[in-house]
Amino acid sequence: MKIFFDVAYLYYLPHFEPVIKALLDNAGEEKIELKVIFTITPPQATLESLHRINVTTEIIDAEQRLAFYQQQKPNWIIFGHAADIAEQLNDVSKTALILHGLGPKSTYYNASSAPIQYRFVESETRRVRLQALYPDKTFITTGYTKLDPIVNDNSIKMDLSALGLDPDKPTLLYSPTFYPSTIENFPKDWPQDFKHYNILLKPHYLSLIKSAYKKQRALLQHWATFPNVYLAKESEQNLVPFMATADLMISETSSALFEFIALDKPVIICHFLKLRWGYRGLLKFRLNKRLSDDYQLFQSMGTNIDHYRELQDAVESNINQRSLHQAARKSITEEVVGTIDGNSSQRVAQYLLSSG
Repeated sequence: MKIFFDVAYLYYLPHFEPVIKALLDNAGEEKIELKVIFTITPPQATLESLHRINVTTEIIDAEQRLAFYQQQKPNWIIFGHAADIAEQLNDVSKTALILHGLGPKSTYYNASSAPIQYRFVESETRRVRLQALYPDKTFITTGYTKLDPIVNDNSIKMDLSALGLDPDKPTLLYSPTFYPSTIENFPKDWPQDFKHYNILLKPHYLSLIKSAYKKQRALLQHWATFPNVYLAKESEQNLVPFMATADLMISETSSALFEFIALDKPVIICHFLKLRWGYRGLLKFRLNKRLSDDYQLFQSMGTNIDHYRELQDAVESNINQRSLHQAARKSITEEVVGTIDGNSSQRVAQYLLSSG
């Protein structure tokens, strides 16, 4: 059996790697070929980690992927986004989607309008909704594969001392998205306001590579000069170790917040966004149009703030009162993220192997 994983962006890989390991664990006597296809050259360490577990890799230009898959004819091709090329592949392979995020953008639901046959879904609530929207597709409730390593491997936590941070301090994770983002509306010296905390900076991959976000990069690099701050390297695209290590997460209305509250940890949702002119004032409906109904869940999952000046009090309240928003975290996790038992990838692997 041949199973290929299509990694259009490096940040898809943390969703796929637990499944790859589960496939290797469940293959038994069956000969199985696992291949990861990148469209841009990944860090050498990423390639080496895959090769060590006998997973082969290819770097294929985005425009050449279709021809490559048609020639290779794998049993399964797993995508991390709504890939239109699936329409021309369904005659030769089974196509499946493990979406690279949880929402709240409407693209979470719209992704299944793409011609991908199967989709592994995090929660039963979302499976039912997707099935009603797309009755001709197959949706399988499995849980959220990306979080399995946190449940199964305590060593995934980062060594704060090795990063030059103080393991006796609480640790904050600031994980802003690339757009719309709060990065440019944070004070230039804000880490000084939180000198009694470690700060892990884990920006979105696109903030680190796109020329449009060079101002964001300049601020991030400046903040990294503070002694209580660690800035993730470009090669550190897996958010999981950062989430496993942090006590509290700060972000915008980001999909990653759903992941963090699933660990029963507090979040702060920042609404002081830097908006492009086309999204400001009366035209703000353009931004709202990008968001699904799930956007409303941010109002209850954690502490929402409209100005940076509210951040210190919000952090202190959540660090000192761990039960704050706990009931909401639990109910939203059940609705959106599903079962957190470390076996989501096992369920995906078993389906792939039994249906190949």
